[in-house]
Amino acid sequence: MKTMGLIGGMSWESTQVYYRLINQRVRDELGGLHSARIVLFSVDFAEIEVLQQQGAWSTAAEILGSAARAVESAGAEFLLLCTNTMHKVASEVEHEVSIPLLHIADATANALKRDGITCVGLVGTRFTMEQEFYLGRLQDHGIRVVVPDEPQREHVHSVIFTELCRGVVKSDSKAAYLDVVASLAERGAQGVILGCTEIGLLIQGSDTEVRLYDTTDIHAEQAVQHALGRT
Repeated sequence: MKTMGLIGGMSWESTQVYYRLINQRVRDELGGLHSARIVLFSVDFAEIEVLQQQGAWSTAAEILGSAARAVESAGAEFLLLCTNTMHKVASEVEHEVSIPLLHIADATANALKRDGITCVGLVGTRFTMEQEFYLGRLQDHGIRVVVPDEPQREHVHSVIFTELCRGVVKSDSKAAYLDVVASLAERGAQGVILGCTEIGLLIQGSDTEVRLYDTTDIHAEQAVQHALGRT
């Protein structure tokens, strides 16, 4: 089994989900008392969030690049950024190490293509829903992406930072997110990407008839398959 390097803490609420899902899958795949070989570097999200709001992406890239070098030095054989938004600086981070980075948007696109999805809705932070680093990556896979309208994007973004990243789950926010999912389906989306690693804390596939693609779950699955030499 390869040793995986995780850069987490963005937020730690979703990083703990990564840790649980990865170890559960390794146990299910190998049986017995098997668990994953993981090197985890957890950053201080308060520092990263300020840089996001300031648009200081190069400084954020330096912090994550340093973390990537640390996990490689500690024995990691491949790398995951346990966040969607910070894949904005994925290429810069990748250049800091010699180990491969498993990109969350590529993993998600592969899952969509396996299911024959050609048009998908996307919810996440404003950065993820509006900027080319994520939308363009999906479109490069031949997938059309539909995002919520402006008021919906604002609310989705706000809930992530003021509630989910703080471990707060509210029933009214869940209802609002499900309304957004339904509206994306009405606009032609065959499924909806939960494009922030915390959103799975709020809504799950059992909450709606619309097919949901939880990027945390998909990314964790890819990591396990790669660690076991199956990808």
